[in-house]
Amino acid sequence: MTDSRTLAYINLYAVLGSLENLCELAPEASSLLTNKKPISIGFEVKGGPSATITFKNDKCRMEQGCEKCDVKLPFSSCEKFNGLIDGTTTPIPSKGFHHIGFLLNSFTKLTDLLSKYMRPDPEDLKDPDFFRISTLLLLNTITVAIAQIGNNDEIGKFSASNMVDGEISFSIKGAASTTIRVKNHRLLGIKKASENPRAIMEFSSIELARDLFDGNVNAIACIGTGDIVMKGMISMLDNLNRILDRVALYLA
Repeated sequence: MTDSRTLAYINLYAVLGSLENLCELAPEASSLLTNKKPISIGFEVKGGPSATITFKNDKCRMEQGCEKCDVKLPFSSCEKFNGLIDGTTTPIPSKGFHHIGFLLNSFTKLTDLLSKYMRPDPEDLKDPDFFRISTLLLLNTITVAIAQIGNNDEIGKFSASNMVDGEISFSIKGAASTTIRVKNHRLLGIKKASENPRAIMEFSSIELARDLFDGNVNAIACIGTGDIVMKGMISMLDNLNRILDRVALYLA
């Protein structure tokens, strides 16, 4: 079982938040941002999350809250916001309607490109560059989704309640590393390497990480073969794995 509020947090911070990484990793993404002046889009979900994405210098950056935004997209419920992600809701700006051209053009093209990488055609994955970008995007998305589930989903919160303070390094050997920070049983997904991890989960290769993300291999078997290295505070990793099981349900 999943709930719409947790999904809204994942859709905003983990999925739309991956636009940051898309613009860094994929040249075709940054080329879509032709605006000469910075434009910021705020998302405000009643009973749920709020954040602002600012597009500037061929890049974008997400920050919590939407007090200062050029365009504001309000949603009356978490369900309505989730409809934006699955294509069943068309939002109407409450502020910045004169920027509608950016929403319909550059922003829509960016989200379409993100969807292409996040839900790829098997043929596209045969291209090494596409494969790498798609997998690294998933790593970052999953990292943030872990935190949102640990903070909002009832089953996830139970696992988080059993985690001690510290950082977990969540990485792909030779490719990328992210961090899940635990403090007072609240989780924060950080899209950079941990300098002082208390626990480590590392995938042996980007190919293995992809197979795991796609559900094509068994994680327990990979731990047994050494293709997934787990060390440090094992109780943190046990609870992290329980939350990871929830991630697959929400991102399916």
